[in-house]
Amino acid sequence: MGWDRLGVAFAPSGHQAFAISHAALPTPVSLGEDLFRIFFSSRAADSRSSVAYVDVSLGGEVRLQSDVCRAALAPGSDGSFDDNGVGIGSIVPFDDGHRLYYMGWNLGVRAPWRNSIGLAGSDEQAPTQFHRVFAGPLLDRSPEDPYTLSYPWVLRLAEDNWRLWYGSNLSWGASSADMSHVVKVARSRDGVRWERDGRTVIGFADRDEYAIARPTVVPIGGGFLMAFACRGERYRIGAAVSLDGETWQRADDVYGLLPDGAGWDGDATCYPALFWHHGRLWLAYNGNGYGATGFGFAVWRGEVPRVS
Repeated sequence: MGWDRLGVAFAPSGHQAFAISHAALPTPVSLGEDLFRIFFSSRAADSRSSVAYVDVSLGGEVRLQSDVCRAALAPGSDGSFDDNGVGIGSIVPFDDGHRLYYMGWNLGVRAPWRNSIGLAGSDEQAPTQFHRVFAGPLLDRSPEDPYTLSYPWVLRLAEDNWRLWYGSNLSWGASSADMSHVVKVARSRDGVRWERDGRTVIGFADRDEYAIARPTVVPIGGGFLMAFACRGERYRIGAAVSLDGETWQRADDVYGLLPDGAGWDGDATCYPALFWHHGRLWLAYNGNGYGATGFGFAVWRGEVPRVS
């Protein structure tokens, strides 16, 4: 058992203004058969991020349909919560279209940045463009989350049972290494109005960790599996399992993915997205440079263990 790495699949060519570099936070949407639309966050020359996509076939081999990516959501207007960029979180089928939960970036003065969670929508079954549902954030700073909110991952467990796992700072320090960034959970009946209690559900496993980022959750036998990026001396992908999606047990040694010491993900593995395809568990993820070397895939070898 374990992950079989399939290599890097895509990195921007640098020829498009909204995608000079980076393909961070890969987020797959199935188009049927073996075809997936992979949404990601690209960067322009001024480092403002947009949501873009490419199509990839995951049949006998990983095959890029085109090396030209297309824009799906641009940064917001000046003064808005996402005027310095949009970072993709998760995409959820809804009615005849899709909902995009994303984080908006504002640059700070005394703290480096501030993130809030936004909502965009698409009426397309194979989404290409998203429009903002609200001009302002869906979730912003509050007594439960006083500093910043980021990396939303949403599952619709039943018609009136939505779950959101997201990142939140517990504090800010003199540098980004003092951010103390953890994962929390929120609940909703409609995917729009959320209740949160500020409780940390994924914290730090050792003293070297100071940020847990981009939680991604899928159902597995008897419970849930979460993968996430652990930031310490270097980025690596960690994992946790849960019976109810609320109480989690770290399982990095089983489901984690470490840098392999060479190539595009030799120095770092980060920003995972778990998904099922043809009954097998897949992982889209970034390597070195927070997505500067593009995104790639891994597939689980053998049967996925049940949660107990």
